[in-house]
Amino acid sequence: MKRTLRTAVVTAGALIAALGLPAGTAHADTTPRIDLRVLVVSDGGPSTDAIAAELAAAGTPYTLIDLTRPGRTVIDAGFLADTVDGRPRARFQAVVLPDDNPFPAGSAEMAALAAYERAYDIPQVDAYTYARPEAGLQYPLPGGYAGSLDGKEAQVTAAGRAGPFGYLDGAVPFEDNDPAVGESYAYLSKPAAGADFTPYVEAPIPGQSAKGALVGEYRHDGRRELVVTFVYNRYQQQFRLLARGIVEWMTGGVHLGAARNYFSVHVDDVFAADDRWNSTLDCTPGDVDCADPNATPDPIRMTAADVDHAVAWQHDKDFTLDFAYNGVGSVDHRQDHDGADALADRLIARRGEFRWINHTYSHPFLGCVQDTTVVPWKCATDADGSTRWTSRAEISDEIATNRVWGHGAGLPLHDDELVTGEHSGTKVLPQQPEDNPNLALALDDNDIAWLGSDNSREPAQRRVGPATTVPRYPMNVFYNAGRAAEQVDEYNWIYTSRAQGGSGICEDNPQTSTCLPAPLDPATGYAAHIVPLETRIALGHVLSNDPKPHFIHQSNLAEDRIAYPVLDGVLDGYRALFAEDTPLLNPRMRDIGAELRRRAAWQAALRAGEVTAYRIGTAVTVDAPDELAVTATLPAGTTLAGAAFGEAYAGAVSGWTPATGTPLAFTLPPSATVPAADDTDGPAPATGPAPRTRVPAGVTDPVGHTADG
Repeated sequence: MKRTLRTAVVTAGALIAALGLPAGTAHADTTPRIDLRVLVVSDGGPSTDAIAAELAAAGTPYTLIDLTRPGRTVIDAGFLADTVDGRPRARFQAVVLPDDNPFPAGSAEMAALAAYERAYDIPQVDAYTYARPEAGLQYPLPGGYAGSLDGKEAQVTAAGRAGPFGYLDGAVPFEDNDPAVGESYAYLSKPAAGADFTPYVEAPIPGQSAKGALVGEYRHDGRRELVVTFVYNRYQQQFRLLARGIVEWMTGGVHLGAARNYFSVHVDDVFAADDRWNSTLDCTPGDVDCADPNATPDPIRMTAADVDHAVAWQHDKDFTLDFAYNGVGSVDHRQDHDGADALADRLIARRGEFRWINHTYSHPFLGCVQDTTVVPWKCATDADGSTRWTSRAEISDEIATNRVWGHGAGLPLHDDELVTGEHSGTKVLPQQPEDNPNLALALDDNDIAWLGSDNSREPAQRRVGPATTVPRYPMNVFYNAGRAAEQVDEYNWIYTSRAQGGSGICEDNPQTSTCLPAPLDPATGYAAHIVPLETRIALGHVLSNDPKPHFIHQSNLAEDRIAYPVLDGVLDGYRALFAEDTPLLNPRMRDIGAELRRRAAWQAALRAGEVTAYRIGTAVTVDAPDELAVTATLPAGTTLAGAAFGEAYAGAVSGWTPATGTPLAFTLPPSATVPAADDTDGPAPATGPAPRTRVPAGVTDPVGHTADG
């Protein structure tokens, strides 16, 4: 509903003057065009950076003005509004500021922003502000609180649940990852007397039964502000939980881009066995870098009971694992056990319970030929010094033989998916700085479209011949550990100093964030330290609109089944935080690859300035290059060409729509109205210059490229 708001402080005449409007347009009744782009004004702090990162990840266009940059663009009426084809245009659908007013007293820029927000009903987000009457709140002291919220739990209010934060179940826990470090400073206070302030997120005020606001909407002087009174960065869970609601509030649920929560887990080496860590040798017998000739490999392999446990666990969690398999594991086992393989029999009998990915037949290294006479290994060379490569025929045979074996076992495969052993064939630094040139040829021989890669080595998607990579997150649950004590022993070796009996890797690489000040207790270290840490890391990916899969190994589902506590932590933690209309998505590899590829094309189009989108009343128009997949989030009930648009998620609808060469025309439901610019809500918009075709000096585009000016 349009609100009739007047103020004795700023008259209609003052608004006209502030926006530079012709007086004769004050009574125009033209519905303005609102461009679907956010203005982010940053002071270099983490909070505005976090909101910008959220917009970028979702593919929501924004323009960034850095207040700390000399010669930056000045915010004035001409920068904020103009006309297009005779229609008044607001160039930004929302404004994000570092706080409620980051400018000097009497600033013409703040006056221009305030006038713009009134005239076009543009919302403003105060990314992190002090609780004070100017923001609709009482001062925090006395009567409220100023200090750390580390380890505390906030709650979404009824108004927040009914409004922009309805996708949450209610709890908003604040992290406390290091008791020695303050992570979340906040101001808790109550609304100021007479203020039109609606709390959306609250936390108990220490020492009181009352609660204080952390996030709330403040309406005043014809403007709307989302006031946030705690500091955060883009990685903290409390921000990640609230980020979607901040964006939905500022855009009114109408914006380009989309955000969802994903979690997929690949289990490598199924049917095969993984060599076990040796705590005496501090290496893994059977591995190329464990050179002791007297070391005997001690394999870890799932059992039929482990398969039954995995099936029951999946049913309980409503989740499906992806099994990357090596057929030779079963073939060899049957040869060594008079044709018997209870594990393979059970996996094949329950094959429909899992998704399956070709992991090559015998899991060889498919890059350069490895010279293992030295530790670490190096690439073997010919007499002329050229690198010796695994051949095209060898690679192709590994792919094809495993596919044939899988089909013979009745596994429901997608033949265009492949994960090579150790992600080999692609470059491995430092020994192999380039792909095996035969890999792309073999992928083409086998019609491979999606190739698994290691996100820790190559986080960006890329092409390898006909295939596109799908970066996978390695979980720090080791492939060579079937028991918790083994995991802890190896973890201590990797992450403690030489003086403590460790490898010293952390001493040599002090930027490593998982280094330990002291070895973990073998009896308790896994549950007390590793599980919570790995859960937090994986859940952080889930809450970051990141569809990339995680990967573990079949050994982690065997013996002590050490993967399950981490997976439980992610799944149970997620479901305790989110409402039922915001499910955790569990896509397979090819669908993840397609999503990442669409996103990359969309971001490239945004960078090139090839996408134009705007709203006029309940009509949303998006003009994009032909065949580009367009992503948008819109209110439930939105239609496109008369048909329902998108898929329901988090109380809205979103999806991808291919552009067809003519502008896409979305129709919002009647409830998604916006006020017209008229004499009730303010003056008509400015008559200004034609739309800009380049980014002004001192301003950055949605992905952070700075214009020349």
